[in-house]
Amino acid sequence: MDESAGDGAVVERNWEDVADMLGIDNATATQIMDLAISLLRKSLDPALRDVEQNPPDKRALDIVASSVPRRARIASARALLAVAAAHPTPATVVVRVGAARISAGVRERRGVRGLATLAPPPTTPSPAAASTATSHPLQKPMFNKILIANRGEIACRVIRTARRLGIKTVAVYSEADTGALHVEMADEAYLLGPAPSSESYLKMDKIIEIAKRSGAQAIHPGYGFLSENASFAERLAEEGIEFIGPPASAIRSMGSKSESKDIMLAAKVPCVPGYHGSSQSPSHLLSEAQRIGFPVLIKAVLGGGGKGMRVVHSPEEFDQALESARREAQKSFGDERVLVERFVREPRHVEVQVFADKLGNVVHLHERDCSVQRRHQKVIEEAPAPGLSEELRAELGKKAVDAARAVGYVGAGTVEFIMDNKTKEFFFMEMNTRLQVEHPVTEMITQTDLVEWQLLAASGNTLPLAQAEILRVGHAFEARVYAENPRNNYLPDSGTLVHHRPPMADGEIVRVETGVRKGDEVSTFYDPMISKLVVHGSDRTEALRLLRKALGEYEVVGMHTNVDFLSSLASHEAFIAGEVDTSFIDRYHDTLFPPLPSPSPLVLAQAALYIVLRSLPAPAPTTSPWTALASVRLNSDLSTRTITLSGPDGLTATVTLVSTSSYPKQTWDFWVSSPSGTEPTVFRGVTASLEGPSTLKAELGDTIVRASIVSQPPLGVAEERLSVFCQGVKTSLTLPAPRWLAEQKATLGPAEGSVVALMPSKVIAVKVKEGDEVEMGQAVVVLESMKTETVLRAGKKGRVEKVLCQDGDMVAEGKELVRFVEEESGNS
Repeated sequence: MDESAGDGAVVERNWEDVADMLGIDNATATQIMDLAISLLRKSLDPALRDVEQNPPDKRALDIVASSVPRRARIASARALLAVAAAHPTPATVVVRVGAARISAGVRERRGVRGLATLAPPPTTPSPAAASTATSHPLQKPMFNKILIANRGEIACRVIRTARRLGIKTVAVYSEADTGALHVEMADEAYLLGPAPSSESYLKMDKIIEIAKRSGAQAIHPGYGFLSENASFAERLAEEGIEFIGPPASAIRSMGSKSESKDIMLAAKVPCVPGYHGSSQSPSHLLSEAQRIGFPVLIKAVLGGGGKGMRVVHSPEEFDQALESARREAQKSFGDERVLVERFVREPRHVEVQVFADKLGNVVHLHERDCSVQRRHQKVIEEAPAPGLSEELRAELGKKAVDAARAVGYVGAGTVEFIMDNKTKEFFFMEMNTRLQVEHPVTEMITQTDLVEWQLLAASGNTLPLAQAEILRVGHAFEARVYAENPRNNYLPDSGTLVHHRPPMADGEIVRVETGVRKGDEVSTFYDPMISKLVVHGSDRTEALRLLRKALGEYEVVGMHTNVDFLSSLASHEAFIAGEVDTSFIDRYHDTLFPPLPSPSPLVLAQAALYIVLRSLPAPAPTTSPWTALASVRLNSDLSTRTITLSGPDGLTATVTLVSTSSYPKQTWDFWVSSPSGTEPTVFRGVTASLEGPSTLKAELGDTIVRASIVSQPPLGVAEERLSVFCQGVKTSLTLPAPRWLAEQKATLGPAEGSVVALMPSKVIAVKVKEGDEVEMGQAVVVLESMKTETVLRAGKKGRVEKVLCQDGDMVAEGKELVRFVEEESGNS
């Protein structure tokens, strides 16, 4: 062995042991090792020095290259592993890359925790794959300019990769997105039209016209909008513009859940038992549901994302669920057709990332678990899926590749399976013919850039890696940060991002994918996702620890978010144990949503300090004795102030501050009362300062604490709200309004018993009319916001006095929609 001085690379080899491990003679082993070393030199020089033989007891090839960039180390390891794994004899090679250890080859190394593996090559590769499925230099030129027919974080994500590859980008935007981040990042940007998607991001003619005018050679659709629109892909082909996605035939076949299942059955990919026929009469669908056996799942024939999907537990629920699913399917996909399937109890949602090029090569990039969902939409995704055997992983990958081959696929796709958590039996659910929202977790564990792969495949190049070269390194999580209120049935929220401070991201361990900044609007016209928080660790335990830490550092003010809920999920014992299925949130609802705690004395003291400090004069900019003097009170610089604050539980507490020394080096004593009436908490000799508009530093005895405190000034008759971020916890406080203002608020609010809009929304259907008698829980108004329907129901039995909205109205948050007169007791 030869070690380079300092922090250089060390390569260890032992010809006899490597030969024994690979089942080959020494001469062949030497050739493999020399080739590997030459590949390493290209990345590691001058860190790599000459190497010598190891002691005879060395059992593996180790590469230690801590002084070079991680991407170079991974590339070198991949090259070496591909050489060994390509040998026809089963082999195992262990590579140490910094802190990561990678086991590769046809035969997995057993008994070593945390080893990432290469997927075994397909047992029956296609003729094209046999000749071309390996790492090749670029064969055809990439595009010079592409248009991104999308918005938000996915548009920004595509732009970053295109910029790295030297490809110019064209953004499109609606009137609501004029100042959006993706518009700022792109080389060019063109207005599509008004805010509604139907008048902007879904306008095919306008997007094609902009592509021609800008000289874009290809269009990347992102996800959502036109990404799975076969007609759009056909139009682009007719216009000579490359669609960065699969052919229209694959989109159309996989977009139909009934047709896709016929194709999968023919390809021997297992499917869920159900009815996928053409008859759509409610009576026939009900009879099929009864034949399958309840519970059943009604699903829209087209589309995905939980839209047009309803679980039905009994025949009595069927008609209403069918009507709701059809209405949502028509609105989301322009097609109200549905299918009915057996509802798998305790199911897991496991999906496989597949990729194909135009030369016939198809590979998978391992599986993801997306079981933790609310409203049939994913919340936290991870890769690889926890608790699966290597044999099951291999079978999932094989069936996903079979599915892609069966439909003549090209580009990035995801084959979704539903898995019985007890038996581990899995069934084809659908194929998403686009890049998924959760693709970053796959990128993290495979050390790839899937947008770059899309661009390579669309430009006619072979896939960058063969199946045997695709790594699986460590574990990754993605948490979707939404503008929504999880404690109010995940109701979407909207508004201005008064404060947005995501955790520090380095791109390798922590990634934040977002399309918004402080001051941006989260609009009711589009999806309420603020960002995707992605972490990567050496194993699931480490990755989960990184996720919890990053969530504790995430700060958002201006609307409700699910950050606290995500933290609760990531800290739950069952989730930590990997015991996940699609009913996880419902099963553990009570522990995921514990009662809101009262603010701690420390948080209340920090909020009071912030209120006092912001009202003090700023330090003088000069050393003049006149300008350096602060304002003073006659007879004394000392003062006492009492501040009342209300916590999220509605209880109030008071903080009494007594200044014990003069400004600007003031100190305070605190008495923080408790809403429960216990003895107040006392802090003495506290010094504090504002290090920025929203950053407080306080010294309490021998402890220094920092907090971010963000104020939302009162609007109209509302109270001022304070958001305090301290030690990984967000606490929401309010400064109660003066009594006269509270009285005014009471006279201006909606009448008691009214149904009001909980957020800016569009009225989809008014279910009652004036004079109707309604029962408690009866549907009154259906609203839509951010592509999600919300049914507002009567809170009590009564009579409709006045209907204050109609179908199609856009209504503001707090708008009174229906006014009731409560039915008097004893009425006959």
